[in-house]
Amino acid sequence: MDLNDKPTAIRQGEELDTERVGEFLKDTIPGLTGTLSVEQYPSGYSNLTYLINVGDRAMVLRRPPFGRKAKTAHDMGREFRILKALHPVFPYAPEPLVYTEDETVLGCPFYVMERISGIIIRKNLPQGLEYTQSQGKILCERLIDVLQELHSIDYVKVGLEDFGKPQGYVRRQVDGWSERYRAARTDDAPDFEAFMKWLDDNTPEETGRYAIIHNDYKFDNVILSIDDPLKIIGVLDWEMATIGDPLMDLGCSLGYWVHWSDPPNIRAASMMPFDIPGLLTREELVKRYAEQSGIQIDNFDFYYCFGVFRVAVILQQIYYRYYHGQTKDPRFKLLIFATHIIDEELRKYLAR
Repeated sequence: MDLNDKPTAIRQGEELDTERVGEFLKDTIPGLTGTLSVEQYPSGYSNLTYLINVGDRAMVLRRPPFGRKAKTAHDMGREFRILKALHPVFPYAPEPLVYTEDETVLGCPFYVMERISGIIIRKNLPQGLEYTQSQGKILCERLIDVLQELHSIDYVKVGLEDFGKPQGYVRRQVDGWSERYRAARTDDAPDFEAFMKWLDDNTPEETGRYAIIHNDYKFDNVILSIDDPLKIIGVLDWEMATIGDPLMDLGCSLGYWVHWSDPPNIRAASMMPFDIPGLLTREELVKRYAEQSGIQIDNFDFYYCFGVFRVAVILQQIYYRYYHGQTKDPRFKLLIFATHIIDEELRKYLAR
């Protein structure tokens, strides 16, 4: 059974000019010959991702979405740069091939990277993929270990010392994501004002602990080996990567995490398979990270709650585009329900 993650037909309104793309790639990547074909990876809600085949060469093209965009999001050059710096020292980063700001090709900046072929776990496990209790535990541990491996890289040594502004990172994140939510709020969305005040009041002191952080690290952004579905061979979607507090990165990852013991409404809105045998709890994942990193983690509530809120902001920004008719993707219509679920659960969590 073929478990490789596969693309599908391109969504209406998100087509590429294949003639121009083909000409550009053959002019900039040596040795490309043959007919070009394009398909689209249907998952994901942000940058658009396409499989480009030219002859027997498989590549992936990333471009910004259509419609309204968050001010600092979808920076293709930034994503290309971090892959260029990380690929030699972090083997999970795909090899970037070419980047262009020439909008005569697609009407926007975009980049192309090598395709890493493998398994991607999305809302449900791919049909035919199963884990035992012990295997599920190992998978979770390896997921955390690769994140900690990223955080251990010397960002100055790999030339990323100016990739972000680490001082004051946590405070800027609280202020910035609160502003983004207010800007993207629609009439049918919760206001989150009381929670945003809680974040403001509970922002921890500066730690001076900085690292390369992915900012969207979760199951559907990692690739597993076909030969060994416990082995991570790739990490995708680097558009929000920066230099910051690694515990914020862990908190953002756990903001997506759903466990079989969570309430039914959380499980219903899950974007990951919460019933994998041996799946670790959030508390167990934090403990694993602390053991691997040597960082003492006494109180994770702020980082976790921020991560959950950030998911709500991302969903609301995407829903805003649907609400205002800037995209026709039917998946986006239901995101408002997830935003309300997050609001309800954060209220319960802080009322414990």
